[in-house]
Amino acid sequence: MNLHQFRFVQEAVRRNLNLTEAAKALHTSQPGVSKAIIELEDELGVEIFARHGKRIKRVTEPGQHVLQSIEIILREVQNLKRIGEQFSKQDSGKLSIATTHTQARYVLPQPVAKLRQIYPKVGIELHQGSPDQVAQMLMTDVAEIGIATESLSQYEDLVTLPCYEWQHVLVLPFGHPLLDKERIGLDDLAKVPLITYHPSFTGRTRIDRAFAARQLAPNIVLEAIDSDVIKTYVKLGMGVGIVAEMAMAGEEKSPELVARPAGELFGQNIARVAFKRGVYLRHFVLRFAELLSDRLSRDLIQKAMLGTPDDYNL
Repeated sequence: MNLHQFRFVQEAVRRNLNLTEAAKALHTSQPGVSKAIIELEDELGVEIFARHGKRIKRVTEPGQHVLQSIEIILREVQNLKRIGEQFSKQDSGKLSIATTHTQARYVLPQPVAKLRQIYPKVGIELHQGSPDQVAQMLMTDVAEIGIATESLSQYEDLVTLPCYEWQHVLVLPFGHPLLDKERIGLDDLAKVPLITYHPSFTGRTRIDRAFAARQLAPNIVLEAIDSDVIKTYVKLGMGVGIVAEMAMAGEEKSPELVARPAGELFGQNIARVAFKRGVYLRHFVLRFAELLSDRLSRDLIQKAMLGTPDDYNL
């Protein structure tokens, strides 16, 4: 048996048992993938996949155990490569970051710039997606570090740590009637058109829960994943925007928009940093995490990577 066979099995599962897609991803032929998997099954004496004719239908029970071992072996192989790179290339390499648009646009520029100053030979690869896509990119080794607000802590294969807290703000066009109120409540917002994030992005679940708790039905006329898009439509007078407070940085003196804090209405959100459990983190990955937040330290991250959430009480 060999690593190529392990990779073929792993990729076949990742590609929903489609060997043609697995072969494309691994830059080889479909018959080659099929033959290698059959040879591995013969060597192990068990069927990893149940078949109907030549088509793979599902992963068998022994196949599930084989797959778990393959994941561990390939993860350790990747760890060995990272260790070798760290000591042979020292402070050079590539840092792959998975995050949402809001984090990439408003939170990461300063930490990324500082990391480049410290490690000028390290290149940055930025992948953007939904929080669930961020989690998947970490678990499939597309990225080494992920940052998002929603969902990350729900994945057992990820180690997540709180990074920083933030709240939503209301964004209103200058002259909007609600600006005459000293305090804007949920009842007020339920009476006007609203523009905010897509349900899986940037604390949207807290917004929905707040209205539901008061048995109010908000009139959300537009949903977007991009804070800048939300602000653009607010400027057009389509409704009141609800965005992350960091999206209003630098717009305090905007003649078109007025921001009002909404933490009392929707509560505090926690952005989390995440890593795939069991991977080896290079020096510059740990340093980048430290640049993201004063809460994060090399020792804390390494302790979290070696233990369980109960061990570091987060």
